[in-house]
Amino acid sequence: MASSTSVPAPRSRSKKPLGKMADWFRQALSRKPTKTPVSPENTRSDGSQPSSSDRPPPLGPSSEASPTPPPTPTHLGAHGSSSSSSGRWSKDYDVCVCHSEEDLAAAQELVSYLEGSAAGLRCFLQLRDADPGGAIVSELCQALSNSHCRVLLITPGFLRDPWCRYQMLQALSEAPGAEGRTIPLMSGLSRAAYPAELRFMYFVNGWGPDGGFRQVKEAVTRCKLRGR
Repeated sequence: MASSTSVPAPRSRSKKPLGKMADWFRQALSRKPTKTPVSPENTRSDGSQPSSSDRPPPLGPSSEASPTPPPTPTHLGAHGSSSSSSGRWSKDYDVCVCHSEEDLAAAQELVSYLEGSAAGLRCFLQLRDADPGGAIVSELCQALSNSHCRVLLITPGFLRDPWCRYQMLQALSEAPGAEGRTIPLMSGLSRAAYPAELRFMYFVNGWGPDGGFRQVKEAVTRCKLRGR
């Protein structure tokens, strides 16, 4: 019969006494947390941080300083110099030349002299500047209204032409009391042939650059400088 061997009882684990466990918890709870280093940026407390309402608003496109606008250029004359009177540019032409059909070459010579002078006068010559297809009477009335001065080229052909008489009367009706705006230029006629409708105003007698042309230019220049 086999002898029974006695099996040793297992060791019981060593347990900490309850008193020591309580002391350990007390020590853990009594330890102070370690302080983290504070950077200069974090020295402000939460209460000292400026609110969003205290901060200046960001600069937008409307708050940027606008550049100074350039000065408005003055209206320049025909040769680049500023006009002494802005009234000159209220009309399209400085002078409208009225003439008979047979005096077209003489009128072109006068216009060439006035436009080529240092004054740079703006001239209206109906056969050259009228709009194609426009009514003849309407074109003439519009040119007289849009000109500071009117030159009446009075010749024997002018006195024979009923259309020239209409031009003369229309020019007088535009500015009956304005001195210097209607300039009669006589050529090839005696003083006795001067039209009765113009007897209340002086006329220029002569032809060519050294004669009547120069006086007409000076009269128109005085008129357009006054901006009348």
